[in-house]
Amino acid sequence: MTSTAAENQGELFPDLEPPTELPDPEGLHRDLRRFDSLGTKTFTTHTLAGGRRVPVYINEFWTAKQRAANSLHEVSYRACFKPQLPRFFIERLTDPGDVVYDPFLGRGTTMIEAALLSRRPVGCDINPLSERMVSPRLTPPKLEHVAQRLGEIDLRTESELREDLLVFYHPETLAEICGLREYLAGRRERGEADDVDRWIEMVAINRLTGHSKGFFSVYTLPPNQAVSSRSQQRINERRDQKPERRHVPDLILRKSKALLVDVDEDARAALREVEGQARILTEDAAKTDQLEAGSARLVVTSPPFLDVVQYREDNWLRCWFCGIDPDEVEITMHRRVPDWQNAMTGVFHELARVLQPGGHVAFEVGEIRGGSIKLEEVVWPCGLAAGLEPVLLLINDQKFTKTANCWGVDNNRKGTNTNRVVVFRAP
Repeated sequence: MTSTAAENQGELFPDLEPPTELPDPEGLHRDLRRFDSLGTKTFTTHTLAGGRRVPVYINEFWTAKQRAANSLHEVSYRACFKPQLPRFFIERLTDPGDVVYDPFLGRGTTMIEAALLSRRPVGCDINPLSERMVSPRLTPPKLEHVAQRLGEIDLRTESELREDLLVFYHPETLAEICGLREYLAGRRERGEADDVDRWIEMVAINRLTGHSKGFFSVYTLPPNQAVSSRSQQRINERRDQKPERRHVPDLILRKSKALLVDVDEDARAALREVEGQARILTEDAAKTDQLEAGSARLVVTSPPFLDVVQYREDNWLRCWFCGIDPDEVEITMHRRVPDWQNAMTGVFHELARVLQPGGHVAFEVGEIRGGSIKLEEVVWPCGLAAGLEPVLLLINDQKFTKTANCWGVDNNRKGTNTNRVVVFRAP
């Protein structure tokens, strides 16, 4: 690595040790070719990127059954990848103390996993909800402190209840939600919010709506989205249901216990090691001037996939609770492939600037529209235009069979059953 890049990394994290020699990228190729940890051999082929022959590796490289991810990850968000994905690349392409960056932060899977592995986590998302969901899990409180604070909060409210929310909540439950919302807003405005307050808000965000008695609401769609009040009314009529009384403090404490179950002393020690060094930006991923050039060793991310996920509509209730105007959040949504590609090219130019020489980008694109569009074919030109070198395409197939069908991925009749990860390297 050049001395300039080392100095830039030091500007981002002043106490950062000079990085060790970057791993030989050919070592990654050998690892993937020989990979058989889950009992299958890797199927190898190739594709073309800008006229270059690029290896393609297909196997079940990680699975939810492989190892239980840390319980801190168990918060709901649309279109998020499994923690095993960033861990796979973090372990192979970085060392402890290195900077790992995610420009499309979402629920923070990459940042949380990087922190647990003693890497220095940096993230960016134009949606301010991401910071509210991620930051508290980088400094998790003890369960007894959460319980104590919940017992101290006065959940009474004098505000008039929103009529449209009564299709989701029992009146007494909604009153508690409003009381908690007012308490948290007051603490933020007075500059008094601490780690425990931020944790309680994060958990409440993830308990607002769901399909079981573990949520504040009556039965609704899965907990990673919120339907409109009108749609919820139709659900209630179809199911002949009425919102039942839920006790907000009890459900927050129950979820907190589940989230903290794996946060043992080793996990807390790893989080303390990077405490105060994590950075979360609420910006356009193509415009992150706050990040110094040459500061990141690895980027692991998954971008918005065309018009597949309606983040603004899905998060309207969470935004209300946090006092965020969703109409002011300019989330990238493109229906046409050329428009999406143009936006991603801008992001890749910024990633090329932020990466240190020899650093990598692992860009997960999955498959969309029933597999009719393979976004990796669209992504190659984006990275090449930014001056990055194509390294490989990794396909993690959850129903792996060593046949040419894996290359076509014809098991994707609904949803995304594979991860397709495009890997670039900074020269």
